[in-house]
Amino acid sequence: MNRLVTFSQKNSVSISLAYYPPYHSKYNPVERVWGRLEQHWNGELLDKVEKILGLARTMTWKGWRPVVTFVEKTYKKGVSLTKQAMQIIENQIFRIKGIEQWAVDIPFYSD
Repeated sequence: MNRLVTFSQKNSVSISLAYYPPYHSKYNPVERVWGRLEQHWNGELLDKVEKILGLARTMTWKGWRPVVTFVEKTYKKGVSLTKQAMQIIENQIFRIKGIEQWAVDIPFYSD
């Protein structure tokens, strides 16, 4: 959440974030794209990075081709904030009543 709030302010955008319940691919477009990519690979042996990137670049979904890049950066896992730091973030977001756990709005505030 901290990174999303920082991104919102840095890029002058408001963000509405709705989490899909886990394992509900029917409702999650990203999961449907993965399914299409698996069909496109069609049992190919994915033994080289170049082959994987090439196959990903040549697939289509609803007439669109994906933008495919290889990222070598290692992202930190388990980034956590102190309770005090998280409270500062919580004061900058709005949780949607009734589905607080699944949906938030992060408004952009201009000076």
